[in-house]
Amino acid sequence: MRFIIIGGDAAGMSAASRAKRNKPDMDIIVLEKTSDVSYSACGMPYNLADSERKMDDLVVRQAHVFRERQKIDLRTGHNVETIDVIRKAVTGTMRDGRKFDLAYDKLLIATGASPVIPELPGFDLPGITSMKILDDGRFIKQFITDNRVKKVVIIGMGYIALEMCEAFRTLGIDVDMVKPRAVFIPWMNDRLASAVKTEVERNNVGIHPGHRIEKIEKSGDGLKVICSNLDLSCQMLFVAVGVSPNSQLAEDAGLELGLSRSISVDKTLCTSNPDIYAAGDCADAYHIVTGRKTWIPLALRANRSGWAVADNVTGTKVELQGVAGTAVFKVFDIQVARTGLGIEEAKETGFEPVEVVIEGRSRAHAHPGSSSIIVQMVGDRKSGRLIGVQMVGKEGVAHRINAAAVALHAGMTVDQFADTDLAYAPPFSPVWDPMLTAAIQLLKQL
Repeated sequence: MRFIIIGGDAAGMSAASRAKRNKPDMDIIVLEKTSDVSYSACGMPYNLADSERKMDDLVVRQAHVFRERQKIDLRTGHNVETIDVIRKAVTGTMRDGRKFDLAYDKLLIATGASPVIPELPGFDLPGITSMKILDDGRFIKQFITDNRVKKVVIIGMGYIALEMCEAFRTLGIDVDMVKPRAVFIPWMNDRLASAVKTEVERNNVGIHPGHRIEKIEKSGDGLKVICSNLDLSCQMLFVAVGVSPNSQLAEDAGLELGLSRSISVDKTLCTSNPDIYAAGDCADAYHIVTGRKTWIPLALRANRSGWAVADNVTGTKVELQGVAGTAVFKVFDIQVARTGLGIEEAKETGFEPVEVVIEGRSRAHAHPGSSSIIVQMVGDRKSGRLIGVQMVGKEGVAHRINAAAVALHAGMTVDQFADTDLAYAPPFSPVWDPMLTAAIQLLKQL
């Protein structure tokens, strides 16, 4: 059986490696349009902040290792352009211009997602960039060096925008952030978002929400961002307004699409065609809180779904439970984490949400180094279920959120979560952890 995989990053190479372990004699071909495979895209902002590090440090496993040690037929520089579901074949173009046409028995689409670039005048000018693949990171590093960049404007204020904001400031580059929406972080509770905004502004970053971007113009040796009631000058413009799934191949092949034009898959990662799977950022998933389809591009999900596809293709039926949308990032000295639903998301999906916001401490009150942790916790009045948690603090946030994520996967009520046996020692937590305090206070509201 021939198993063809389109895309050679997290989902694609996870599927290829596991399928080869499951069935060493299987004919596996991976088609990747770039030169890079199996790299840590999430590490790019941190790599960028260190001018001494090379972007290639983020490669987890070189292409030749897959070929030589695992005997996977990995073909870089192969851009797939069409999927013919009648002939069960993929066609495309190699880097040197030659065409290829390959038949498959089973196919995995693992094409990821691409940054959204506004369709406005001037967004094709030199010095305007985004970041998704290693070549983007290489370009940004080289551009900063070659042009001695001293000022960057970032369009957007999400995860990547804030991580890149810190990276640029670490390099001594001035930063302004701007976006059309008036709310700084719209999915976050106002009190938590205010704490993040204060930290960003404390590091001398200009925050300009509520300004519609009209166009980009060349100005002297740099660029000018023309917004409603605001003009911002810079030498580099970084666009971070979100990503969209690379689903055009699937749509052209007649496969069903889901939310945000992601490829619709069932719990086995199979698409609307029984011989074609989709995994990673290009595919949708089920949300474990709502039970409904969602599209939340996450690195862990991409790797896990690659494994599941491999198992299903090699004869072991595997269904994935779903995602809770658990995510964490840092910006300067603040950690930000979330899992499950915010209050507005919960309302939109039919819950009767109740929230509390409490401020606790990261360590016992008398222990040196203790700092504030703000927790928002959301429960459902009708069922008593825990349905979401958000946290902000200088320490102890990133791993605390995992307890809430496990509770969501287990379908725990707020009462059950409030009674969990969480670890305590003065260097790590008060006796009553902030998570437990939040749950106890939420119970009073429910």
